[in-house]
Amino acid sequence: MAETANPGGGPYTYGMARATSGLLHNTRVTLEMIKWEHSVFALPFALTGAVLAAGGWPHWRTLLLIIVCMVSLRTAAMAFNRLVDAAIDSVNPRTAMRAIPAGLLSKGFVALFTLVSLAVFVAAAASLNRLTLLLSPVAIAVALGYSYMKRVTQWSHLVLGLALGIAPSAAWIAVRGGLDPRILVLTLAVLLWVAGFDILYACQDVEHDRTHNLHSIPQAFGLHGAFVLARTMHLLTVGCLVWLLHLFHLGPLAAMGVLVVALLLLYEHSLVRPDDLHRMNAAFFTLNGVISVVFFCAVALDVHVRRGAA
Repeated sequence: MAETANPGGGPYTYGMARATSGLLHNTRVTLEMIKWEHSVFALPFALTGAVLAAGGWPHWRTLLLIIVCMVSLRTAAMAFNRLVDAAIDSVNPRTAMRAIPAGLLSKGFVALFTLVSLAVFVAAAASLNRLTLLLSPVAIAVALGYSYMKRVTQWSHLVLGLALGIAPSAAWIAVRGGLDPRILVLTLAVLLWVAGFDILYACQDVEHDRTHNLHSIPQAFGLHGAFVLARTMHLLTVGCLVWLLHLFHLGPLAAMGVLVVALLLLYEHSLVRPDDLHRMNAAFFTLNGVISVVFFCAVALDVHVRRGAA
């Protein structure tokens, strides 16, 4: 009776505190595992699509829901990837210390985390418009389906590119309620950009992939062939961005953004070579995050200035 009468310190309160602490700890570890901060890769391109669709800044509610959709789906996709790849990660020296193979997280918790993230995504998509809700299963299928592609085809990098590349088109639909074919050029640019740097990143695992019958461009074509394809894709990325400038009649500020993107991609490729991959993390994480932010800022500023002058 004494324990029941003490609302501030009984075993129930202690148990709840431990459960809450454990949930917060597991959530923090999960966010670290999926590199939550790397949502910056595709988010600026989604915001670019939204700005182009609105001819300026969209309504704050629409903008917020687009951000929620982007972050929640990317979070779900990364958590799902770590879940289904846990066995593969455990035998790869580069990934063996990830949270699931290292025993820091249970598969059950990561599965629940994935489902909650997907629920948030669908709820946000439903709050935008009817078409975003109807297309949400397609986005989920692409985002989660990538995790199985390396077991099937060496072109899995293109599926990852598509998963991020649909962001600007999805944002356009969120703002307009329909799709303009012009924005598909930006989707193609992002697809090629992501596929190119994913090919480079996969070069680190070429021997492991061959040993465990996993498919990738480096595994299929060798490191030199992979570098040629990655460079070609990034050259085509710049071409698509130039085409986008023409389609939307963008001005010198946006053109300057494309030039900076081209120079950053050139610098990225100067950091790594088929026989020297030790600076891959700097090339992959830092520069690619900068590329997406620079392009968004350039386009947003260009649209703002031209709208003010109109």
